[in-house]
Amino acid sequence: MSEAKGAKTFKTKCSQCHTVEAGGPHKQGPNLHGLFGRQSGQAEGYSYSQANKNSGVKWGEDTLFDYLLNPKKYIKGTKMVFAGLKKPGDRKDLISYLKSSTAS
Repeated sequence: MSEAKGAKTFKTKCSQCHTVEAGGPHKQGPNLHGLFGRQSGQAEGYSYSQANKNSGVKWGEDTLFDYLLNPKKYIKGTKMVFAGLKKPGDRKDLISYLKSSTAS
């Protein structure tokens, strides 16, 4: 896993909709700070879809790995428009970056 590669993936594929820093703003998608261990649909101040709120998904490396493959398939009814990352290595790198950049 490469945190540096994950940072590049975040910048090119995620940062237009998400932020990671503590106190960062919500954009089209929620701020991801404190993501690991949090239940889907729970970032304060963000308007989630009912599908996300009701999914019961608890975010961790395993759930993110599956989710990032195809978000719309993983949580049917999500408003996230991202098509997903097909390559397992790309998902692992992104998760490595998110784990360090979103830590409380």
